[in-house]
Amino acid sequence: MDANLASSIELDLLHTEDGPLLYAVADLRGTVVRSGQHQHARGQLFGSNAGLLSLMSETAGFVVPPDYAIWIPPGVPHGARSHGPFAGWTAYIAPSACAGLPDTVLVGALSPFLKQAVLKAANWPEKRELGPPQINLTHVILDEIAALTPMPLSLPLPRDPRARKIARAIADDPAAKMDLAGWGVWAGIAPRTLTRRFIDETGMSFSAWRQRACLIRALERIAAGNPITHVALDVGYDSLSAFIAMFRRELGVTPARYFANARPETASQRGANSGFSTL
Repeated sequence: MDANLASSIELDLLHTEDGPLLYAVADLRGTVVRSGQHQHARGQLFGSNAGLLSLMSETAGFVVPPDYAIWIPPGVPHGARSHGPFAGWTAYIAPSACAGLPDTVLVGALSPFLKQAVLKAANWPEKRELGPPQINLTHVILDEIAALTPMPLSLPLPRDPRARKIARAIADDPAAKMDLAGWGVWAGIAPRTLTRRFIDETGMSFSAWRQRACLIRALERIAAGNPITHVALDVGYDSLSAFIAMFRRELGVTPARYFANARPETASQRGANSGFSTL
């Protein structure tokens, strides 16, 4: 995180099970985001206004583009970093209110209603003592979080150490040309066993997992300002048209349209106000 950024988050509320059911902060903004592995007593809903955030838990990697949100259950270790300038908002949910919410990390498309509800909560003049109207809005926000639809923006890691070794190598270099058999020889695992491990432990076939790794790496590189043509080659596509077809198939739009409004102003343009070290 930029050393000049000052936190606007009341840190004691993140690490206690007591206090208000919901605590929200808006207008988190900075030049970059970087936080090491940490965890909160509260659940966290984090939304992106502009820029792209990568988050890593112990079992999977995730990306959070503009107009998406990521839900992190209480006590889940995670770290985060952005790819270029980033702006967002966050809401912390007391553990007692998380029983009906997803029990795993997920990225979902953000409804305008959920975003506006959290932004309204972030502007409550008194955040530690919630009255009936605030509690009512909190329950609406909880219902919206429970209804989040997972999007193809996560990359679960297999548990088998040999399969995980392969997964990490592919995530680091999606353009690697080795086929399933070659990866098996490299990691010392039979191809059929490798195939089963990916399906059983990630919920995806090896080829589907590899394509997801390409998509996520491409999102990160485009968000960092790399030309789309270069990114297509970097993640292993021989032609720009094939890459765009994959991107449109997975996310419904072309890369250019997807990132049309994705870049925020830098902190020097608007002034720094961030709690990114707590994400």
